[in-house]
Amino acid sequence: MAKTLEFLFDFGSPNVYLAWKALPPILRRTGASLQVTPILLGGLFKLTDNRSPVEAFAGVKGKLAYENLETQRFVARHGLSAFRMNPHFPVNTLLIQRGLVAAGRAGVAEAYREAVLAAMWEQGLKMDDPAVVAQVLDAAGLDSRVLLEATQDPAVKAELMAATEAAAARGAFGAPTFFVGAEMFFGKDRLDQVEAELAA
Repeated sequence: MAKTLEFLFDFGSPNVYLAWKALPPILRRTGASLQVTPILLGGLFKLTDNRSPVEAFAGVKGKLAYENLETQRFVARHGLSAFRMNPHFPVNTLLIQRGLVAAGRAGVAEAYREAVLAAMWEQGLKMDDPAVVAQVLDAAGLDSRVLLEATQDPAVKAELMAATEAAAARGAFGAPTFFVGAEMFFGKDRLDQVEAELAA
């Protein structure tokens, strides 16, 4: 029986984009199904007393330069030449994460996810600006007015908050985080381990 890979997902991490783009061959090889769970990365950081790598390693000589080198290697290995570091990074993702929840409820999560990922990590747009988000969604053929209004729905807000709290309770502390059953894997550099677990 094929296994399910759960992906704790927030648009704000470049490593989420990179892992997302590297996943399809793994899913094809293993026959696994994918479950995307929107979380709020900033909220998860607060719940776990974590900080982003840019903040946490700012004072460590050579660490961020090495992280950048590893990113370049990953991009080259997986042929992800469209990737660009967002000039507005870090971006507050509350609006677009709620939007992802709303898109899921409306049955358009896939189109929403692809449009916002491209806007964030290929086009370098300021995706915490509601006007920019609206333009991106409309250009993708989505109804920006309906989706952005839904981000204020208490049920949408509660779903995102509950998923974030549940992620922390399961041991997650950042993104991308993956679960195969009860087994947790953190980071784009664990995709080989993810694939091995899915294939087992």
